[in-house]
Amino acid sequence: MELQQMRYAVALAEERSFTRAAERCFVVQSALSHQIKALERELGVQLFARTSRRVKLTAAGEAFVAAAREALQAANRAVVDAAAADGQVRGTLTIGVIPTVTAVDIPLVLANFHAAHPAVQVRLRSGGSEQFVSDIRAGHLDAAFLGLAESTPPHGVCVRELSRESLVAALPASHRLANRKRLKLADLAAEAFVDFPGGSAGRAQGDLAFRAAGLHRDVAFEAMTTDLIIGLIRRGLAVGMLSAHVVTPDPGVVTVPLVDGPRRVEYLAWNEFNPSPAARALVGEVAEAQA
Repeated sequence: MELQQMRYAVALAEERSFTRAAERCFVVQSALSHQIKALERELGVQLFARTSRRVKLTAAGEAFVAAAREALQAANRAVVDAAAADGQVRGTLTIGVIPTVTAVDIPLVLANFHAAHPAVQVRLRSGGSEQFVSDIRAGHLDAAFLGLAESTPPHGVCVRELSRESLVAALPASHRLANRKRLKLADLAAEAFVDFPGGSAGRAQGDLAFRAAGLHRDVAFEAMTTDLIIGLIRRGLAVGMLSAHVVTPDPGVVTVPLVDGPRRVEYLAWNEFNPSPAARALVGEVAEAQA
């Protein structure tokens, strides 16, 4: 059995299409199909159930692909570690980035990292903090930039704290409270809010703060991006709570400090068990950027 056959099987399992898997592996479809059949003959089991329109893993295929992924990761790590022992940082670095990172300049960090380690292929993924923590623990991510409520730090990963701040109230410029110097959560309890989707770390920051204050609020709008959140506030549809750093100067939006508002912490997180040389290099790059 060859590592290349494992790569083909993993690609086919993930793409569920011989055509797409062949394109991903840069081979013609007939060659990939031949290698999959040869692998099945060698193993003596059928890995994939095929029809003219569908490709599906069999039970044997599910077991094989899970182990094949681990074998491929181990093989890649062996190459990376051998290069690191010779002073080279190579391999792939997969980084999760939430949409509200303000503590560091991500493009600058990555530009400096690439200049120092040009042999590392950097891949970025967008998403939420909780999923990123799970993916790091599972080995699907090397590192991630997170934003979490102060009372819910991440567990099971190594972290470097990047910043700690209080969120501010973001109001339409025409709002009756827009001229106040400071506000309490109780002042906003009757307002319609826009916030991140329920269950996300961004949303939890506000939910936990209102719950701790013994208050209820109405989240009338849920949005995935700060641009949409600010746009809804600008149009007078809702109020929100955001990092002051993500609210750019805007004549239609006013920010007011909150006396008892949510506290947010940004982190860089990575796997606590044997991080890759590229992950360790990223941690160093972020530390330099902060310094």
